[in-house]
Amino acid sequence: MKGQEARDLAAGVRRAVSQAVVGRESVLDLILTGLVADGHLLLEDLPGLGKTLMAKSFAQALGLGFRRIQFTADLLPHDILGGEVIDPATRTLTFRPGPLFTNILLADEINRAPPKVQSALLEAMQEYQVTGEESTRRLERPFLVLATQNPLELEGTYPLPEAQVDRFLMRLAVGYPTRDEEREILRRRRERREDDAVVPVALAPGQFRSIQQATEDIQVDPAVEAYAVDLVAQTRLDPRAEVGASPRGSLALLKVARARALLDGRDYVVPDDVKLLAIPALAHRIIVKPEPYIRGIRSGDILRGCVDRVPVPKVP
Repeated sequence: MKGQEARDLAAGVRRAVSQAVVGRESVLDLILTGLVADGHLLLEDLPGLGKTLMAKSFAQALGLGFRRIQFTADLLPHDILGGEVIDPATRTLTFRPGPLFTNILLADEINRAPPKVQSALLEAMQEYQVTGEESTRRLERPFLVLATQNPLELEGTYPLPEAQVDRFLMRLAVGYPTRDEEREILRRRRERREDDAVVPVALAPGQFRSIQQATEDIQVDPAVEAYAVDLVAQTRLDPRAEVGASPRGSLALLKVARARALLDGRDYVVPDDVKLLAIPALAHRIIVKPEPYIRGIRSGDILRGCVDRVPVPKVP
């Protein structure tokens, strides 16, 4: 698929999603960028801001399978993976797939799941496979996890392991709508006379995978690539950081920058793509030292300092 065709199809997806989600244009652009880059996304924000609606709307517009799992403290791995059951007709063990076997999985309040469940999900996110009692089964691609967590409510939660957080391509905050956007939300609800908004399917089967593959044709100038590497390396040198971003962060930044270029109608990455996506792609990979954290320093502050310090290359 050529770049212009991929961009036009992706623009159709955005228009379809906008029929259900009002405003939050920058967040929707970032979600689409992450999905096109074939990455898992962590939506970290307060309840009631539309995280579930966004995930469901994108799944409908993309024409992909969608499942939602409400993570709770009593959840067990087989509740999401499925397992071997006895077939009464043949009296043999048959694998019954769980809700994990889908294209877009909404892992709602992921930090409420116990470590064993998070570990099972981690294998699926990283290896695109599920290991059961008798065999290992591959997951159909695309397989994308959109996970949510409430950053304020910590009672009854299990903090995500750093290894799992690192598997998310980007961490995003949804934010509150503006006053005009919130009034538009109320107007649309009043006019359609029901809670659920209809999102039309914007893509034919297989087209989304072609859009994802089109990102591989986006060119990256060596100077822009070096800029991304220097930016990631700077996170490791900041004295306020206990742990900086790993090479997985460099790979993530390159992936989302290429997806951004594709969606903007370019066949090449520019330094602004890297700068724009540095915080959502890298902030969750940085651990702030205790003392700076107590003073209110967060990973986003460290990244903004890194962006200011690293010279931006001049490319033709």
